[in-house]
Amino acid sequence: MSNYNVLVVDDEKEIRDAIEIYLKNEGITVIKAKDGIEAIEKLNEHPVHLIVLDIMMPRLDGIATTFKIREQKNIPIIMLSAKSEDTDKILGLQVGADDYVTKPFNPLELIARVKSQLRRYVTLGTYEGATDKIIDIRGLTLDQAAKEVAVNGEPVKLTPIEFKIVELLMTNAGRVFSIHEIYERVWNEPGFNAENTVAVHIRKIREKIEIDPKSPRYLKVVWGIGYKMEK
Repeated sequence: MSNYNVLVVDDEKEIRDAIEIYLKNEGITVIKAKDGIEAIEKLNEHPVHLIVLDIMMPRLDGIATTFKIREQKNIPIIMLSAKSEDTDKILGLQVGADDYVTKPFNPLELIARVKSQLRRYVTLGTYEGATDKIIDIRGLTLDQAAKEVAVNGEPVKLTPIEFKIVELLMTNAGRVFSIHEIYERVWNEPGFNAENTVAVHIRKIREKIEIDPKSPRYLKVVWGIGYKMEK
């Protein structure tokens, strides 16, 4: 996976250096920052394809940093935290993270998740049957070639994971996908304990594409089964 730049942000030098060793062994260029403020500076100085971001840091923590990054960029973000509670994971996903790894982490797991996110980010829109076309459902438009979504002509800024979910549902409009199916198709991993992760992303998507997220016009829940994009 050469020619990719990954920004590693952690206040512990040992962790930054260890992640750098793992990723360099995969041919990935690593840029390092010790906190959120330095991370944003690095983003303005270098092209970055993915961010590995610690939550607990001085000056500007991972949550606040993600907020600032998401104002301008949809780069995949994998969050790191020493905490394992679901509330921390959900908070990270709510502010725009694409994935989450708990410290202490298995290096092989982190590498696998980095590779998976890079593949999705760089080759976005590679579902079976995707033909790089424009799909329109009652004013909700998805351009597979440009990787853009709009509602009534107004662009909607989605993260890479959110785009993949919308693309999956729109290219199969009317079909109901279970939570586990969505997770396995989008994350390319077994969908064990995927409920919270998928639910958080669905909620964020609704906030962006629906006029009234509590009474969605497009992204519907089919109780006891899963979700579908209404035709």
